[in-house]
Amino acid sequence: MEVPLLVNDFLRRAAALYPDKTAIVDGDLRFTYAEYQARANQLSHALLGLGIGQGDRVCILSPNSHFFLESFYATSQIGAVLVPLNYRLVPADHEYILNHAGVKAVLVDHEYTNVIDEIRPGLASVEHFVVAQDGGAAPEGWIDWEALIQGGSAQVPPEPALSENDLVSINYTSGTTARPKGVMLTHRNCYLNAYNLIAHLGVSHDDVELWTLPMFHCNGWGGVYALTGMGGTHVVLRTIDAEAIFGLIAAEGVTFACMAPAVLNTILGYEERAKHEIATTPRFTVAGAPPPAAFIERLERELGWHFIQIYGLTETAPLLTVSAPDHGTAHDDYARRARAGVPGLGVSLLVLDDEDQPVARDGQSVGEVCARSNVVFAGYWEQPVETATAIRDGWFHTGDLAVWDEVGNIHIVDRKKDVIISGGENISSPEIEDTLYKHEGVLECAVIGVPSERWGETPKALIVLRPGHSPSEQAVIDFCRDNMAHFKCPTSIEFVEALPRTATGKLQKFRLRETYWKDASRRVG
Repeated sequence: MEVPLLVNDFLRRAAALYPDKTAIVDGDLRFTYAEYQARANQLSHALLGLGIGQGDRVCILSPNSHFFLESFYATSQIGAVLVPLNYRLVPADHEYILNHAGVKAVLVDHEYTNVIDEIRPGLASVEHFVVAQDGGAAPEGWIDWEALIQGGSAQVPPEPALSENDLVSINYTSGTTARPKGVMLTHRNCYLNAYNLIAHLGVSHDDVELWTLPMFHCNGWGGVYALTGMGGTHVVLRTIDAEAIFGLIAAEGVTFACMAPAVLNTILGYEERAKHEIATTPRFTVAGAPPPAAFIERLERELGWHFIQIYGLTETAPLLTVSAPDHGTAHDDYARRARAGVPGLGVSLLVLDDEDQPVARDGQSVGEVCARSNVVFAGYWEQPVETATAIRDGWFHTGDLAVWDEVGNIHIVDRKKDVIISGGENISSPEIEDTLYKHEGVLECAVIGVPSERWGETPKALIVLRPGHSPSEQAVIDFCRDNMAHFKCPTSIEFVEALPRTATGKLQKFRLRETYWKDASRRVG
């Protein structure tokens, strides 16, 4: 008998095997796996009572919380589709997504009810507004989460006839280039991605994961299913704070975390870490953007923690490759470990040139990464043209550029749109950024192409300086010229207070480029 791969299995397994084990730590609140399942079940029954059924979309707008974790299974158990919102978007973006997805009910953290109230008149399909809060009266026009589930059945709801190809979620892209697109992820996508995380990252029942990555992010989805299925413990972090991170690692015995490079930078910049007595040796994975090699070296040499780079996209649920020292890479080869990876189980990759021909595996020839796997998404919600553009002949075209090395790792060198073509030469902005991060005065940086009458475009570096450092523009350019080929070096430097990022740490280079290209007659970059 063929049994469909359904993500609902993960919580049921953990509740059956580890009912009394701590499943969730959220501030002063702790929930066992029996309680986690009971609360998810109560919410499932409550949603059914509101008329939410199979295929209906339910949105959640919330920082990391036990409420968010409960929503994963409460929706999937009844065949509803969860639409997680990026809480850092502006109200107009929320309105667009809610209407585009045809959301029927919204689950909203108490901090964001005002955001939804602002756009409520323009929400055509939303019928129910539920607020998540630990105590207090619900605002006018809102149903309190606890009141909604109170007295509801804690038993697993009757499961509709679900297929593993049914949708679990519609995850909207973070909008680094254009309007967010709704990535449709199926039970099969998420189930097999969880298996890959368990296999490649060594997730086990002994793991205690610190949630620094927002749960609305696709990496959040993979982690929830993998860790829950294995009976590990979720430690919730609502906002990024270095002292809180170190305090939780010490107090809860954290063994694992997935984060964006910006969070890793926060950890490495925390000067009072010695006061925390940490007994574990955490494994840290970084996703969303490749970290500088210098960050990896500092994490392992200064803290003694382990680093694993993973690569993937929202459209691939997300894991495609993983980079660790056992993949033909020396432990101290930090440059390779920062940008390399071998395909995960069940993942086929190609690196194709502009004629859709495979590039040579010589560590130099650049092409676009294309993937075929059961973790590749079902398409973009209500956007068939964009789906057909992204998935061609059964291969998903990622838009990421990479090279193959001699031992089968791929190295992500840039986004296709971010390559700087200067005087006919292709220049990788991450390569320049890696060099800049070696400068003692550089805290954060981004490199973009800016217009040049002579060269078409040239590299420009925007830099956030470390406190107490004030190098000149020329000094930074000279530093680059001492450490890399001159034609690749930035021709101008601008010191800025901050860089625009998405909630998952991705640099929004399109926003930086717009300043310099808005009056140009053509756009090279």
